[in-house]
Amino acid sequence: MGAGTSNGPTRQRHAEELLAAISMTSSQLAEAVGGFEGDTPAMVTAAIHTAGRAFSELDACDAVIDNASEGGHAIADRLGALLAAEADEDVAWELAALDTVSARVRSTDQTRMLLNRVLGREEPPKGVLPAIRHLAESDLPRLPSSYADEEVFDDFVAMSAREDELAPELRETHAKRLDEVAAHLVLVVRQAAAAGFADEAFAHESIREARQAHLLWRRCLAERTRQLG
Repeated sequence: MGAGTSNGPTRQRHAEELLAAISMTSSQLAEAVGGFEGDTPAMVTAAIHTAGRAFSELDACDAVIDNASEGGHAIADRLGALLAAEADEDVAWELAALDTVSARVRSTDQTRMLLNRVLGREEPPKGVLPAIRHLAESDLPRLPSSYADEEVFDDFVAMSAREDELAPELRETHAKRLDEVAAHLVLVVRQAAAAGFADEAFAHESIREARQAHLLWRRCLAERTRQLG
């Protein structure tokens, strides 16, 4: 993960501090917030204070998710431009930044889970997440080659002439392959950003696929350079 990743002990310590600050049991809090019937004024005051603290912390966690979503979309925008410009090093930097964005959300996971438990409620239901398509080189348009022709060439001159004939199609196919991989990479990042990186498994798999797509894009770029210069 990036430099912004919070370590486990730090997250645990923050969660323990919150738990210590919220002294009521979840059942007491649920009863107090639910209507205060039969509660003493002191319990009402404590309930309001405790609930306020808990919801304030949850709002802060939600803000982290919202900011991560915005940041992820901004990274997707930049990736689209960088891939089109074939700025490979900058693409790698943006993918590292994506790790950092996701790590900030991960740092709130334990706090959100603890606060929802203290408040006596379930985690907010997650929407249906899109399937992550895993793009392979075999999914890309096949590169034309004289070697794939059914016709057998008797000499190098005839084969070279056929290669020259295929050159425009070859250039077009290389461009299509690069465009397809780039579009896939950006889409994967946008899907993760739309979910706010809140689902750990989905965020992890999305970032993994984005990195795999970057490697595939690099291979396509190298193949184009080898064949076309």
